[in-house]
Amino acid sequence: MRTFSIAAVVVVNTLILVRYGTLIVRRRIQPSLAMWLFFTIAAAGSLLTYLSSGDFSLLDNIVNSSDIVLVVVVTILIAVFGDRATMFSAFDTVCLAAVLVIVGFWIATNNHTISHILIQTIMVIAYVPVVKRLWISSRNTESYLAWIGLLLAPTLSLLSSEGMLATIYSVRAMVCTVLLLALMVRTDLRARRRSDAAIEALDRRPQSKAAHSSRPHPSSQD
Repeated sequence: MRTFSIAAVVVVNTLILVRYGTLIVRRRIQPSLAMWLFFTIAAAGSLLTYLSSGDFSLLDNIVNSSDIVLVVVVTILIAVFGDRATMFSAFDTVCLAAVLVIVGFWIATNNHTISHILIQTIMVIAYVPVVKRLWISSRNTESYLAWIGLLLAPTLSLLSSEGMLATIYSVRAMVCTVLLLALMVRTDLRARRRSDAAIEALDRRPQSKAAHSSRPHPSSQD
């Protein structure tokens, strides 16, 4: 079961990378550069604190280990192929500052367990830019397939995770991804309602014109 879990997580993350990367290069989606940069910083810090907390290997927290490759490549692709909507805003800069404060706390205290838990806070903060965008956007800019894969990977990793910190990492990823998927559904439903309302408004126009033209006009003799 452990071997299956490790192999499955690597395969899922590889498929996510190929799919997500293709969508970015083709400009089919506009993921947040800030969010993925946060993921890169946090995933690296999370793995370092995990490995430092006990006699663990990279395979003992396979989802964290494979996540680093995924987030680094995706961040580079967004930086190269993303448009202005994916770049930093003032809001994103504030979030990045919060991330750096938590990383500084870890470096200063050298407390691996507490720092690992705080770094999971970074991973939550990392979702803020895309949550903000999806909340106010008129359309969904994320890929369902990729995010379902990002939910599947930590779920499978629980079969091979070693230690409490690895479990915390996986559960945090699962909860955040479920909430983000729910927000994506909300954005799509709202866009669909707006589209239906616009179509209904267009359908009403010919009826109103027809009703107006059917009214009797005064004769020129009157």
